Amino acid sequence: MRDKRSIYLHTISIPEALKKIKKVLEIPIKEELIPTDMALDRITSRPIFARFSSPTHHCAAMDGICVKAEKTFGAREGFPVVIKKGKDFLYVNTGDPLPQGFDAVIMIEDVQEVDEDTVSIEKSAYPYQHVRKVGEDIVATELILPANHKITAYDIGALLSGGIFDVHVKEKIKISIIPTGDEVLDYTKRPEPGPGEVIESNSVMLGAIAKKWGCEVKRVPPVCDNLDEIASALEKELHSDSHIVVICAGSSAGRKDYSRRAIERFGEIIVHGISAMPGKPTIVGYSKHFKKLMIGAPGYPVSGVICFEEILKPVIFYMLNQPVPQREKIEVFVNKRVPSKLGETEFVRVSIGKVGKRYVANPMKRGASLITSLTEAQGIIKIPEDTEGIREFSTVFAELIVDRHDIDNTLLCCGSHDNSLDLLANELMMARIPIRLSLTHVGSLGGLILLDRGACHLAGSHLFDSDTEDYNFPFIEKYVKNREVVVINLAIRHQGFFVKKGNPKNIKGIEDLVREDVCFVNRQRGAGTRVLLDDMLKKNNIDPRMIKGYEREEYTHMAVGVNILSGTADVGMGIYAAAKALGLDFIPVAKERYDLVILKEVINDPKIEILLEIINSDRFKEKLEQLGGYETYLTGKVMQKGDKI
Repeated sequence: MRDKRSIYLHTISIPEALKKIKKVLEIPIKEELIPTDMALDRITSRPIFARFSSPTHHCAAMDGICVKAEKTFGAREGFPVVIKKGKDFLYVNTGDPLPQGFDAVIMIEDVQEVDEDTVSIEKSAYPYQHVRKVGEDIVATELILPANHKITAYDIGALLSGGIFDVHVKEKIKISIIPTGDEVLDYTKRPEPGPGEVIESNSVMLGAIAKKWGCEVKRVPPVCDNLDEIASALEKELHSDSHIVVICAGSSAGRKDYSRRAIERFGEIIVHGISAMPGKPTIVGYSKHFKKLMIGAPGYPVSGVICFEEILKPVIFYMLNQPVPQREKIEVFVNKRVPSKLGETEFVRVSIGKVGKRYVANPMKRGASLITSLTEAQGIIKIPEDTEGIREFSTVFAELIVDRHDIDNTLLCCGSHDNSLDLLANELMMARIPIRLSLTHVGSLGGLILLDRGACHLAGSHLFDSDTEDYNFPFIEKYVKNREVVVINLAIRHQGFFVKKGNPKNIKGIEDLVREDVCFVNRQRGAGTRVLLDDMLKKNNIDPRMIKGYEREEYTHMAVGVNILSGTADVGMGIYAAAKALGLDFIPVAKERYDLVILKEVINDPKIEILLEIINSDRFKEKLEQLGGYETYLTGKVMQKGDKI
């Protein structure tokens, strides 16, 4: 008998899910008394009134002399008033209490000493001139902070000035996170994963997100995919002081949907499935007995992030009676079409850079399992559930997940993948002004097309035209018609075939690709490597349809190499540096010129100037050669049509 598979009870929109959660939520938030100097970012649980006035006495606001204002009347330029020390004035410094009987301060620069006990002044003082009066800032018993106020650094200064040394605040929201899965390994044991195993990281990532919201987070060691064990771990945390218990993974519509079944043992399912992509398998339950919220966070990392940021975050701030922090939004120009399914809100990660006067967004890979799509992103575009996607080269709003300053210091590079770009990206971040190089691998042709649209600053290209025997320029003339560009060589690189260590299939050259026992993995259409391969096939009269795996496409040299390394393919084409990095054997077939094609309109941008400075440095060239498979005799040179390698 097959295991019974779970189905979503009812997929609902994010606003509807939040409404349902808030309707049943009854989680008591306790009050704590903590030292004022430890209260930054905490929420006041009651109004706070001053115990003391600030200042507690009349005091001097300037260095000078304190006087009786009436004794100075009549003083003016040319007609000074002479006064005696002790009787008519005393020397004071800023902050000194004003002695009894004195009611004004004259700045020292307006005082002329006659002798040790006598001064003259040519400007009369008025009562309380340059004097901070009692309670000028804070008056004893007045309200310093209301309830439900998030305490700032400035507030701490005011509280201490008013004699408040301890404050009543709401306790922090406490969250327990339980990672689950037979395949997950506890990172604290520093494991080395085998086939089918992964190092558990979601709980730490999601916990770090919650900590930024001011929560206290407890991580439970990973629990196996066993309903009773998961339920036992859940029950233990429900008995703890946590307000919210999160089960990581096991929330999808499948036979291992243990999260739902465990949550149902202790409470009611409020939400099982939200109309969002990623994040759809999110579960929310509530225990009336424990008065605790239970969350089933999807196992894929990006889905888990959406669950936290779109569901848990609003709930946490609702519990604290605080507004939900909002990200800055900017208008962006999207450089390619992004389809989306009606009825689901989609969250698209994008890299963003400022090209000219507009911000350009490059949509990134959309897989829910791709955590690097978050680490490399600068923003998120939300596609509403009543929209079928984003049109190519249209303008929409993006929420920033980095500071705008970071975006202004970002260079967008689209085009062909090359390992040297990773080296260049690191060198740019080490520059006197750190610059982020955002890479989008769309192939050489794709990069040139985006460059023509003004959708990136530069493109990596290594397209060879066999008719003219020239690199890149024939394709620039054909595909970049609306912009002027400058072509800078990055390196001469070695292309060839990747095979497993020892070359077990004894592959020697292009003629072996048609063998029945050989499986190939290709680069995507428009990639320079694909163009080179197709040219070689044409010259050798080889029909691509005879190659097993020719239609399988990868977007980077490293991805091709991983296919060889894992055994899903026997051979692929790429650069030597990638083969070396992965420990593969390499069969050389060609040397080629890899250039950076840069918009002429941004060539004087300080970011581009720093990039060119790095490329021309001996330090960069040495590091590039150390990668293997690169020659640097043209590196940094401005290339011209017809230049040979």
